[in-house]
Amino acid sequence: MGDQISWWVELAVKSGQLDNFEALTGEMVETARRERGVLSYQRFVSEDRKCVLLYERYADSAAALAHLRQFESNFAKPFLEMVDRTRFTVLGNPGDELRAVLDRFGAMYLKPFGDFAYWA
Repeated sequence: MGDQISWWVELAVKSGQLDNFEALTGEMVETARRERGVLSYQRFVSEDRKCVLLYERYADSAAALAHLRQFESNFAKPFLEMVDRTRFTVLGNPGDELRAVLDRFGAMYLKPFGDFAYWA
């Protein structure tokens, strides 16, 4: 894992908001695709279409922090109006500055111990 930081965010989409949420997060995906250090940015939806999971992976704390600053500037307000956050789990060892931002989102932190990963 090294310096990489990843997280998953579990969200309950508010009634009648899934189409709007899908459109907004589609814009977010395209923005993230152009950001330096974004390694993965994926969306998943439950079969009943009420629960969404976002999985994001970054090269390091600096890339994750840059992404969050961009998110807060451009997407946070409408995003947070469409969902209720049920869980925010951070994987890795975020730097102090990144952790301060993640704390505002109610993040829970999991640190690696004895692992490996193959990424195709």
